[in-house]
Amino acid sequence: MEFRKGLKDGIPIALGYFAVSFSFGLLAVKGGLTSFQAVIISLTNVTSAGQFAGLKIILAGGTLVEMILTQFIINLRYSLMSLSLSQKLGEAVGIKERLVIAFANTDEIFAVAMGHVKELTFGYMIGLQLLPIVGWTGGTLFGAIASGLLPKSISSALSLALYGMFVAIVMPVARKSRPVAIVALVAAAISCVLYYVPIFKFISTGIAIIISTVAASVIGAIFFPVGTAEKKEVQ
Repeated sequence: MEFRKGLKDGIPIALGYFAVSFSFGLLAVKGGLTSFQAVIISLTNVTSAGQFAGLKIILAGGTLVEMILTQFIINLRYSLMSLSLSQKLGEAVGIKERLVIAFANTDEIFAVAMGHVKELTFGYMIGLQLLPIVGWTGGTLFGAIASGLLPKSISSALSLALYGMFVAIVMPVARKSRPVAIVALVAAAISCVLYYVPIFKFISTGIAIIISTVAASVIGAIFFPVGTAEKKEVQ
């Protein structure tokens, strides 16, 4: 019963994941990866921002150190989300089951799970995560296959899906929170400076992502502490 409820709640997430991962498969194959490699990456990671950032580093010929640091920074939030989610899991959910759940504890799955009125069971969480994993992996596969079938004009247009996804994630929050909007703009500005100013050309793509992310986060923490940011949102 709980498994079926989880499956039902996971359908909207799976549909959204299919659309986003389609563009990942498309970009991966266009960049030189095989369809098999693209699908394996999605199946074993299930992380949108991390995968797109990682793909960019791979295609740019970045180092393992850049990849590790980038993934650590981008995906660090998952550890905090898992800590929070563990408080809603029932006592019957053991350590082995928790490790399985942690594998696909994405932003959207976490949000739905936290909104579940009942105590979370292993069956519900597996049901909730199953279809999104299938959707994310399947979307990558179809995108990889379509990369060789679609006209170049359509492929180029679909390549913008990544930027559209990030805009869709940031804009609703930025409209409600001035600090979030400022931090996002600071990160974008730093990224542009590192990319366009000739003196910074020696900085690789992976390091540029790390610098932009950390610098914007530090500025946000200094000028907009959590208490201050909340007050400004209320005003």
